Amino acid sequence: MNKPEFSEPDSARPDLLCFLVAIAAASYALTNDWRVDHVVQCCRQWLDKNQLKMHWLDRVRIGQLALKIASKDLLDAGVAVRLSSVNALFTSEMELNEASTMVQRMMALCYEAL
Repeated sequence: MNKPEFSEPDSARPDLLCFLVAIAAASYALTNDWRVDHVVQCCRQWLDKNQLKMHWLDRVRIGQLALKIASKDLLDAGVAVRLSSVNALFTSEMELNEASTMVQRMMALCYEAL
């Protein structure tokens, strides 16, 4: 799989990927369903909020990678997102809670994947 690129020189790919992994895992914990539509919507919102652009094919690729990490790699790495832990993943502004050890482990996986 090709690595998605941002059009800006300072790439925020790991941050976006980790956000999407957390979104996918949280969504699964809440609905027991892998919500592709939710990942797509949250990707667009994250890019808009951070005033970044990304080619549509790169958005597809990073979304697929996020779903793969959330559905397979998290458990292999010992990260189990449960209903009770969803709130710990995000701040009140729906940004990643970087103080969370789960988010820190997710970020490490995302850096490895990219």
